[in-house]
Amino acid sequence: KFRYYGYNSYLSDRISLTRSIPDFRPDSCRNMTYSSDFPQLSLIFIFVNEALSVLLRSIHTAIQRTPSHLLKEIILVDDHSNSWELRDHLQSFVEETNAQHSPGFIKVVRHDKQEGLIRSRVSGWRIASAPVIALFDAHVEFNTGWTEPILQRIKEDRTRVVSPSFDNIKFDTFEIEEYPLSAQGFDWELWCRYLNPPKSWWAQRNHTAPIRSPALIGCFVADRKYFEEIGLLDEGMEIYGGENVELGIRVWQCGGSVEVLPCSRIAHIERAHKPYTENLAAHVRRNALRVAEVWMDQYKSHVYMAWNIPLQNSGIDIGDISERKALRSRLQCRPFSWFLSNIYPELRSYNGIVAYGVLKNSLRDNLCLDQGPDGDNIPIMYLCHGMTPQNVYYTSSQQLQLGVLSPTIDDDDNKCLVDVNSRPRLLECSYAATKHMKLTWAFTQGGPIQNIDSQHCLELVAVKGSESAFHLAIQECTDQKWTITNILTLLPQ
Repeated sequence: KFRYYGYNSYLSDRISLTRSIPDFRPDSCRNMTYSSDFPQLSLIFIFVNEALSVLLRSIHTAIQRTPSHLLKEIILVDDHSNSWELRDHLQSFVEETNAQHSPGFIKVVRHDKQEGLIRSRVSGWRIASAPVIALFDAHVEFNTGWTEPILQRIKEDRTRVVSPSFDNIKFDTFEIEEYPLSAQGFDWELWCRYLNPPKSWWAQRNHTAPIRSPALIGCFVADRKYFEEIGLLDEGMEIYGGENVELGIRVWQCGGSVEVLPCSRIAHIERAHKPYTENLAAHVRRNALRVAEVWMDQYKSHVYMAWNIPLQNSGIDIGDISERKALRSRLQCRPFSWFLSNIYPELRSYNGIVAYGVLKNSLRDNLCLDQGPDGDNIPIMYLCHGMTPQNVYYTSSQQLQLGVLSPTIDDDDNKCLVDVNSRPRLLECSYAATKHMKLTWAFTQGGPIQNIDSQHCLELVAVKGSESAFHLAIQECTDQKWTITNILTLLPQ
C-alpha cells in the first residue's frame, strides 16, 4: 500500500480523524483580531485513489477548524478513482455529514476519465458558489485559525491570491514537522520550491506580515470571480505540474499579487511519489514549455536549456496556446523581465549561454561528458542519457558549466570545468573565478576544447588494457573533436 499511496496508509487508518496537531504559528498571530464580516468560502479537495482515512482527516479538520459561518460548502473532485472505499464508504460519509449540516454541504464531482489535477481543480471551481474558493490537496490537516488571515487579505484586495504556510506530515510516521516560513518559487525547469522570504520581509521584523511570493506550491485561496477573470488554470496543460508556477507568474504580470501568510498554517503530506503517473517529468516538461512560450518572452530559452531541449523543433507537442496568448494580450500583462526584476530577483538568469546540451567526443559518440558521482567534483565520460548530470552550458565568457542550472542566488553556484594541475575538476564558478583558476575554454563546434590559460586540451584517454573504457585528461592537444547539441548564437572565437 505504501507504493500505491506514497505514504503509510496503514498508520493513517489508526490515527484519529480529528487529532490535535502542533500550533506552529508565530506567537503574535494568536493575538491578531479580524473583521467579523468575511465572505464565505467553498473548500475544494482534489483526489485520485487517496487513502480514505487521509481524505476524511482533511475534511474533518476543515470542518472542525473553520468557523462554520464562513464555510459554505466542501466540494470533493474524484478524478476517476478505482477504489471501492472512495465510492461506497465516502458516499455514506457525505450523506451523514449533509444530514448534520445542510443538503449539499458536501458535494461530490466524479470524473468519467482521469483529467489530471489541473483540469480537476477547474471542475471544482465550476461547482463552487461561495465568493471565495480554496483549492487544496486531499492529504492535508488544517490548523487553528487558518481561515481568517486569508479572508482578511482577500477582502482588502480581491486580486490577491493567497497561500497558507505549510508544515510537513511525514509520509512514513505521520508526525508533523515544522517548516520554516517561506515564500514559494520555482527553478528553470518550473518545478516549484520553497524560498527564503525576500529581504524586504525580514526588514519589517514582523513575522506575522504577509510574505511576497513569486509562485504557489499548490494549495491556494482566491476570489472566485477574480480567478475566472485572470484565466483560471491552463486547461491545455496535462495531468500535473507547472500550473501553480504559471498561475503565480500570470497573476503578478497581469496586475494581481501572490502572498504566503505566516498566521495561516496547514500540514500537508509530501508523498514519497505521486500517484497520477509514473512518468511525471514528461508532463511537467510539456507544461513548462507552454508556460515558457506564453509568459516568459526571451527568457523561454532558459526553460528549454534547463530541460536540455532544442529551442527550435523540440519534438514536443505542447498543444494550442493561442487562447492563452490572447488572454495575456487582453489582460495587458507586463513582460517577464518585469517579473524577474520586481518579484523574483533571486532567480538567476543565464543570458550569457551560447550553447547547451550534451557534449560528445569524436572518439566515442555513445559517451557524454557527465558530472560524475555527487561530491566527487571529478567529471567523467558516461553512456549518454541526456539527463541533468550531462547538461553542459557554454557561455559567452568561455566557461563550460556542467549539471543543473543553479536556480537562485541563495543556492550553490553552478559547477565549472577547471584545469587543476592538468586534471579536470568541477568547482563552483564564482569560487574558481575569485581564485583566478583556469576555467576558460576555447571551443568551436566540431573542434577541440582548449584551456585558454594552460593551452592544454580536454581529451579522452584510453584505459590501459581496455578497448572501450576511457577517462578524461587535460593534456597536449591531439586534435580530438567535440560537439554540443544546441547552438544558440555564434560561439566566441
